[in-house]
Amino acid sequence: MSARGKARRRALDILFEAELRDEPPVGVLAERVERAEPPVNEYTATLVEGVSRHRSRIDELISTYSEGWTLDRMPAVDRNLLRAGTYELLWVTDVPEAVVISEWVHLASELSTDESPQFVNGLLARFKQLKPSLAL
Repeated sequence: MSARGKARRRALDILFEAELRDEPPVGVLAERVERAEPPVNEYTATLVEGVSRHRSRIDELISTYSEGWTLDRMPAVDRNLLRAGTYELLWVTDVPEAVVISEWVHLASELSTDESPQFVNGLLARFKQLKPSLAL
């Protein structure tokens, strides 16, 4: 797994843990940075901080475009995969969109249900298509 792939996985772990603990993701990130075992990659911090900063808009987009699924009905892993993937796709400009989608779909296939990769792929691909017209 590439350094950025590992950073994505760690960001997902932090976002997931924060949700389970009902704590702000940046607080959980700060704990991990302080503990530094293993050290937190800068890109992990970028993803967690970005999701936190844009969380309301990200959740609004996911809720609007995920047909037949509310955020509450989604598995927590999928919800956080989509949050991080949506942030990276729409706000991070130095990673090709196809790479972003592929990486998050890969994590979905490793960590979630059999249906999750297709769901994550479909929603992120829709955001890629709509990106020029989305108000961010």
